[in-house]
Amino acid sequence: MGCNGYKSVKIAFLDPITRLIFPLFNPRTMDWDDHFMWNKTSTIIVGKTPIGRATIEALKLNREELKNLRSALVAIGIHPPK
Repeated sequence: MGCNGYKSVKIAFLDPITRLIFPLFNPRTMDWDDHFMWNKTSTIIVGKTPIGRATIEALKLNREELKNLRSALVAIGIHPPK
């Protein structure tokens, strides 16, 4: 299942740190760099804010197949996106 399948009709989700509900990241109105960053190997998305963390959890953005794909893209020099 892809990210949209995990999102479904969700507009908010639980931040695993604060244990409060926050809206999901909206790429049309929010800046990615405000809410996310890459780990040292650029294979895991790290949430910088409750919105970022809730979005990562809701959409399962760090599931194993995505981490593997990112690792392969790093190896050929086309990840992370600029």
